[in-house]
Amino acid sequence: MSTVKIEAYATALFEIAQADGTLALVEDELFRVARAFESNEQLRNTLSDATIPADRRQQVAEQLLGAKASNTTTQLVSLVVGSGQVRDLPAIVDSLVKRASSEKQQEVAEVRSAVALSDDQKTRLTAALTKVTGKPVNLKVVIDPSVLGGLVAVVGDEVIDDTVRTRLDQLKTRI
Repeated sequence: MSTVKIEAYATALFEIAQADGTLALVEDELFRVARAFESNEQLRNTLSDATIPADRRQQVAEQLLGAKASNTTTQLVSLVVGSGQVRDLPAIVDSLVKRASSEKQQEVAEVRSAVALSDDQKTRLTAALTKVTGKPVNLKVVIDPSVLGGLVAVVGDEVIDDTVRTRLDQLKTRI
């Protein structure tokens, strides 16, 4: 899909969530849905399979989200699935998150961690990233078992890699 279409979808989803008064919640839920979509090949193939009728693919998406997401999020994902644009869901959601962050005058900070972070850890991490980058951040945490230990944070073009693997590589270089 073209960048123009991706932006159009992102704007539409943004406007719907904002009008519904659930933008912060929907933004967070859509971010998690997009990351799950990216990491699950079977889900990607099922939701984008043109041989499966659109209404059936929408049912699958709605059943998967069910009680795990707000009604607005479920309906927005169903809309994207039904329109046949589900392959571009991550790009659409990333654009929406960037726009929502911009509205709050924040930078998106995508953090990859091997384990879920507590609310206290998220608060401290947000403060630390804000201090390091000099910009207020909208923290988005992705659970990524390949990280093994530590964190990788991406804020705009800046990458902060504080993983165990990176520390070991640096140690090897010194030795």
